[in-house]
Amino acid sequence: MLSWVALLCLAGGIILLFLLSATDMKTRLLPNEMVLGFAALAIVFHLTTLNSFMSFQAMIVGGVIGFSTLYLLRAVANEIYDTDALGLGDVKLLGAAGFWLGADGVMLAMAAGAMAALIHGFVYAFYFQKKTGAKRPDFINLKIPAGPGFAIGILIAGIIRFSSFRIMLG
Repeated sequence: MLSWVALLCLAGGIILLFLLSATDMKTRLLPNEMVLGFAALAIVFHLTTLNSFMSFQAMIVGGVIGFSTLYLLRAVANEIYDTDALGLGDVKLLGAAGFWLGADGVMLAMAAGAMAALIHGFVYAFYFQKKTGAKRPDFINLKIPAGPGFAIGILIAGIIRFSSFRIMLG
């Protein structure tokens, strides 16, 4: 019985990542309610799997590592660029992802998410160059939301972390 609840939590988490990505692309915001829901699903998931993927302490450490690492990165980037280079919604999303993935998983999610965002930025810059007829892409003024990239990173790290879940269902 509990494994089906855990499966519903996984499905809900994936759906929320897609909704958060779509919202961020459209509004450049990651609503707190959705991020909190994503975090709550992680807690329920780990409780219903009887902490077989990670302990409660590892969840908390993952959340703190995800939040604080991105918050520090945000503070440094804001100082360098003299503007909000990264939103607090992204910081909270990585904190919630830490509940799902633990410290090592959330660091992998950040790295994979940054790479996904970089690829997204290049594709968008070249698309915009072609659309406007500019001589070269404008990487200096390029602004893309970070949430979708981080969502991809979270999904990649989640696939790695929870690949044994299907065994538990069988």
